[in-house]
Amino acid sequence: MFKYKTFSFIGLTILSVSCGGDKSDEKNLFSIDTSAMMQAYNPSQSVDLGIKNEKNKIIDSVIYYVNDSNIGKSLKNEKINFPLENQKLGYTRIKALIYSEGKNVETETNFIIYAKDAPDLLNYKIVNTFNHDGNSYTQGYEFYEGNLIEGSGQYGSSSLRKTDYKTGNVLEKVDMDKQYFGEGITVLKDKIYQLTWNENKAFVYDAKTFKLEKTIPYFRKDLTGWGLTNDGTNLYMSDGSEKIYIINPETFEMIDYINVYTNANKIYSINEMEWIDGKIWANIYEKDMVIKIDPKTGAVENILNLSDLKTKVTKTLQQGEVLNGIAYNPQTKTILVTGKNWDKSFEISVEK
Repeated sequence: MFKYKTFSFIGLTILSVSCGGDKSDEKNLFSIDTSAMMQAYNPSQSVDLGIKNEKNKIIDSVIYYVNDSNIGKSLKNEKINFPLENQKLGYTRIKALIYSEGKNVETETNFIIYAKDAPDLLNYKIVNTFNHDGNSYTQGYEFYEGNLIEGSGQYGSSSLRKTDYKTGNVLEKVDMDKQYFGEGITVLKDKIYQLTWNENKAFVYDAKTFKLEKTIPYFRKDLTGWGLTNDGTNLYMSDGSEKIYIINPETFEMIDYINVYTNANKIYSINEMEWIDGKIWANIYEKDMVIKIDPKTGAVENILNLSDLKTKVTKTLQQGEVLNGIAYNPQTKTILVTGKNWDKSFEISVEK
């Protein structure tokens, strides 16, 4: 069963700076009025924004920013009511730029936006059990034209494979150079995209021939590659945090991102992912569960507890034998799941 972590509030912080004048005198002139604010919200709520002005200075206007986006201007410190329905989940920074008596003063505070509803628990049943290569450190898992495409990790043994999922036989295999740690894979428009962990590049293959066509650097040099999926147009990439990045498949530049949250906490270590019927299904590294995520908001809608599957595989001396691998079969409308170095894969049907 999925257990929520104890919720810890982020304390409100205030920072004031000014343009011109004595900063030490001016930094305490104004602050965002937090007396009626909460430390956590959900997208159905709104927040009233106003400035605390204890020294009764004349305020000409206030411009408010949410995560650096301008959300409106207030004249003479009139309160602004700001709905949160279109804001990203997660840490939210509020900045106010106050114009008073010929000077500018900035002040900040913050709160968290959680998902509105608690995730529901899904049920499943095992339809079939198949052989899986116990030497494959499964990183990516996806069906393509009836066969299974699998990305495998570890330095010195990373590979890209095409397998017959019913027998576990490897039909085609490309070994990666030993300097690369293979990560998530996905197939988009007859191209296979494969991430690397710390090497800051993705490989692009022809899905029919397995011929390497090009490599593409990530949009940020410090970004690590974990899971990968696609919506038919863009790629969705995880980096082990709570973020999922929406990526242009041609340039690997970031288009946008979502933060993955429940109604009570942040979900980090997002790993292997699969796009199923408009939702992202994701493994959480070292957790025996799969979560279903709304790709528009990042809200966790459902949880699938798969802890029982680990008891059905043969233990080996390999480390890190965690659940990892979700592949949706459009022909059977079932899901194939496995784990790192598991000797079995499981075809399951899911229901509420």
